Amino acid sequence: MKKKLLSVMMATTLSFTMLVGCASSDSKKEDEAVSENSDDAASKASDEADTAVSNAQEESSEEEIAAVEAIVLSEAPATDLAGNEITVPTEIDAIVSMSPSSTRLLIDLGLSDYIVACDTYSYEYYGDDLVADVPQYDMMAPDQESIVALNPDIIFTTGMSYATGSDVYASVREAGICVADIPSASSLEEIGESITFIGACTGTSEEAELIVEEMNDTLAQIEERASTISDDEKKTVLYETNTPTADYPTIYSAGSDTYIGEMIEKLGAINATGDQEGWPSLTEEDAIAINPDVIISTDMFTPDAVDTHLALSGWENVTAVANGDVYLMELSNELNQPNQHVVSAMVEMAKYIYPDVFADLEDPFAVIAR
Repeated sequence: MKKKLLSVMMATTLSFTMLVGCASSDSKKEDEAVSENSDDAASKASDEADTAVSNAQEESSEEEIAAVEAIVLSEAPATDLAGNEITVPTEIDAIVSMSPSSTRLLIDLGLSDYIVACDTYSYEYYGDDLVADVPQYDMMAPDQESIVALNPDIIFTTGMSYATGSDVYASVREAGICVADIPSASSLEEIGESITFIGACTGTSEEAELIVEEMNDTLAQIEERASTISDDEKKTVLYETNTPTADYPTIYSAGSDTYIGEMIEKLGAINATGDQEGWPSLTEEDAIAINPDVIISTDMFTPDAVDTHLALSGWENVTAVANGDVYLMELSNELNQPNQHVVSAMVEMAKYIYPDVFADLEDPFAVIAR
């Protein structure tokens, strides 16, 4: 935008210089009266140039406010996924995305240029795909005044923002800005619903539906292959968000009502913590007693997490450790961010658990680990 304004100003200045140059040259050849007329012409040209630059600046300013072509909606959801009544503007050209999963989806839908602000995690993971210097906010305690000043058309939030029990977007709502709440998904179906919802709110319903269709097709392929695994061949899988240490011995996993737990079961395996709800915590003794066949980790903080786990004292006789079936997900972000890329992570997970069954399973959203 600044380049465009600079080009306009340079072109206008060049034209003005040529006009003054001609008037100056003519003044040497003509008498005083002609010179006065030339000066008047130059003055007029200068005024016209100033006006042109001023107009260019105003035009540029307007374009910076609406740097993209507005998306016109013929219809939009009347409620968000939390059940709140919302009014989505009929035209969308400024979006605030307050969760990495929504930001990644918006990018995949071709809407990165519409994102005028995001949460800090979104910027950390996907900043290279966003507009330069896009404002970033803490998803747990966003600067509401600053967000209101951006005058966005819609804000996509996450259930994480309400973990404290308070509405951290109260002032934004009061300002009349559409706040679309998307609770943290607990199932693959809910992930599909969130994709469809965001598509409906941004005029990209067709694109979103294609993504959901591709997602469901792959899930169907997975379930078909998983159906060939007999009960006595089913492996017990322990999902871990962290590697136990002396300082932090508690292990956190995924229960029966989480989409990660659902993924493990759809792969034809047994979720080691499937008898618990939410995100259960385990002592090392509890985890060892489960004796999982496979351990899947998304621990991105422990250096050499797999080797560290394999060397843990007391785990030597755990089947997963004894057989070397401890794996660190390359697509940890994809697994932890509920959008279509959980299927990418699911394909990776499938090949760790049952390499023979899923060896040639393709990832429909083929991604590079971030």
